[in-house]
Amino acid sequence: MGGSAQDTGELSRSFMAAVGSRQTVAVLLPVRLAAEPPWTPGPFPFPVTDGVADTAARSRLFTPASARALYGQRWHTRGAAERDGWRLDAMELLRTPSARSPHRALAVLHFTVSGTPLLPALRAISGRAGSAGADPLTGALEPAALLSGVASTDPPASPFAPARPYTVAFLAPDAATGAALRDDGPMGGELPASADLLLRSLASRATPADIPLPAERLAGLRSGAVRMSADWSALVLRQGAAFLGHRPDTGPGDFYDHAAVGARGVHLDAILLGTVQRDLIEELTDDLSEVFTGPGVTLTRRVGALERRIAVFRSAYWRQHLDAHGPANEVLLAFQARHRLPERFAQILAEAADYARLAQTQESQQIAAALGLLTILGLPVSTALGILQVLGDTAPRDLVLALTAALATAGAALLTRYGRLVIGSLRG
Repeated sequence: MGGSAQDTGELSRSFMAAVGSRQTVAVLLPVRLAAEPPWTPGPFPFPVTDGVADTAARSRLFTPASARALYGQRWHTRGAAERDGWRLDAMELLRTPSARSPHRALAVLHFTVSGTPLLPALRAISGRAGSAGADPLTGALEPAALLSGVASTDPPASPFAPARPYTVAFLAPDAATGAALRDDGPMGGELPASADLLLRSLASRATPADIPLPAERLAGLRSGAVRMSADWSALVLRQGAAFLGHRPDTGPGDFYDHAAVGARGVHLDAILLGTVQRDLIEELTDDLSEVFTGPGVTLTRRVGALERRIAVFRSAYWRQHLDAHGPANEVLLAFQARHRLPERFAQILAEAADYARLAQTQESQQIAAALGLLTILGLPVSTALGILQVLGDTAPRDLVLALTAALATAGAALLTRYGRLVIGSLRG
């Protein structure tokens, strides 16, 4: 792979023309879900060799906490729409509420793509300039129409909301898709660079001509791919993810039966969990920026509310291991690394701890100031009353004069530097 303009152009043309023996795309987009949809609870049960990949089967693969986050508030329904070789198989909704966005949810549209190249349609979905065909998510497959009456697809108000849907593509090659296939060899042969470049194109929804890859970054691309096995690989990027086979698909009964369901099932679930984590971390980051400028409550209350939101997120959604082993973990870790989620969450925890210490210090100063104010007010009054008691004076006139003098003394004390410091500390 010399990286010349001619090589890049040839690769782009071959990638744009590539048609897999089986191709699927899952489209993820944020929606608002005001009420529970009239759909079947749980994820869509894709058929597998020994049954179906339903809630019970998938939950056995994950830790209980991960399963609750992924399947506790999820619904599905079958689809029937079709356009230009794209057939809607199913739709799913995953509710992911937060304190700021109680109606937040993710919609997943599952498509099978037959007899047409996959990359041109993915480029159109991404809004890439010069896209040859129309965006498949229009007309009969328009998300707003498909979800009408169930969920709102209006763009969210989040400052980091994605401008385009996230796509998860799967392509099992036939014998003619040479760019994806391993070289001949006793152990399956080496994986050519063109395979990872095709994988990158499917994930980024761009050809090598759209985003030329410097030769120096090819090694990084190859190391960033998740090798699911010798037969297929995955790549997770910010714009999308892709799963690509590396040997010809022999049809029904082939290993790709399992791989295709995995790409639409447990591996998609890993990306869904990563997406929820990303959205909530961005919301927490925004909340941190408003700690000192929030509504008219004390800093202590704002920090306490923020700490509760962090604790809920940590308990319900923050997972770096879906199961004890397996490629789903690697897919989740790849998504988290691509969005720098561990570093960003660690920064959130560090900032929240700093703000908590600041709030605690401020609260301690206010308590000390309150005690100081009691001393300033109480000492003159107690002294005046004590003198009257010693003298045995019970006359109301003398009592009023003593209290007036005591309060005047306290008022004068509040005008001193110490008194002003006490009042300032009470104000925070």
